[in-house]
Amino acid sequence: MLNNKNILVTGGTGSFGKKFIEMTFKKFNPNKIIVYSRDEFKQDLLKKDISMKMPEILPNLRFFIGDVRDKERLYRAFRGVDYVIHAAAMKQVPACEYNPFEAIKTNIHGAQNIIDAALDCGIKKVVALSTDKAVNPINLYGGTKLVSDKLFVSANSYSGKNGTVFSIVRYGNVAGSRGSVIPFFKGLIDKGIKEMPITDFDMTRFWITLDQGVELVYKALEESVGGETYISKIPSFKITDLAKAMLSDCTLKEVGIREGEKIHEVMVTKDDSRFTFEFDKHFVIAPHFNWWNEKKSNLGEGKKVVSGFEYTSGGNDQWLDVENLRKELKKNGFC
Repeated sequence: MLNNKNILVTGGTGSFGKKFIEMTFKKFNPNKIIVYSRDEFKQDLLKKDISMKMPEILPNLRFFIGDVRDKERLYRAFRGVDYVIHAAAMKQVPACEYNPFEAIKTNIHGAQNIIDAALDCGIKKVVALSTDKAVNPINLYGGTKLVSDKLFVSANSYSGKNGTVFSIVRYGNVAGSRGSVIPFFKGLIDKGIKEMPITDFDMTRFWITLDQGVELVYKALEESVGGETYISKIPSFKITDLAKAMLSDCTLKEVGIREGEKIHEVMVTKDDSRFTFEFDKHFVIAPHFNWWNEKKSNLGEGKKVVSGFEYTSGGNDQWLDVENLRKELKKNGFC
């Protein structure tokens, strides 16, 4: 699928970008992967890291300094590119709350710039990374990502018969990613702290690894015909169980939920259920537009979910207990 292709990853120095580069060069033989991001220091760190771990892929990597806010730079970077993975975003909830106009410029205006450049430069497919926070948003980050998702789905109406295909991949906090709860807990444990702060004892999250996130992007690249939202079927866990899995003799202290934080992650709402199809390992939400043609998609292989169905971390039928969480943490090198 990606053999001999040119792929560009916006925000390519982040956790997803690093894993995407690693897995793609192991699984495929791409012509080149372009890392597009605005921080030259992180690009330099990534280049040095790759030169140590996978020096053989360096000739097939390109590093572009650029911001998704800069449409002219995107046009230059997209030249000759087959596929674009849009991972760049302002993601920190407090930062978005305090800097709302900056979040809008990156997450909404940046999305529009990606779409315009992709349409005009003849990109074959664009996969945009979304978040559970875009579902029934309660904070500005979620609100901007909801708008971004709507833009990418609607962009298919401008593509024409053989134009750019836009789709979305949605998942929540990735296990072990930068800024997530696992490195936070690990930092406390390394300092010898025995009392783990828990925002709410009822809080749950989905368990998804970076590898699974990248595999879902591959599926979207391979199967999408335009406008679909892909969601992995994955287990849930309690935050309290995660703390116990990382430090068995810890005590727990409830410190109160943070501004803009949800008790449970939501991936599919009851309203989405009318357009949601279930497969063995994932769900797909189809777009609700008159240009959508289900017969041309792969959704016929799935099963339409019942009306009123919702997919949340708190109402899941797959769970990881303390022992299974400990196994997952060890398997993924988190402890």
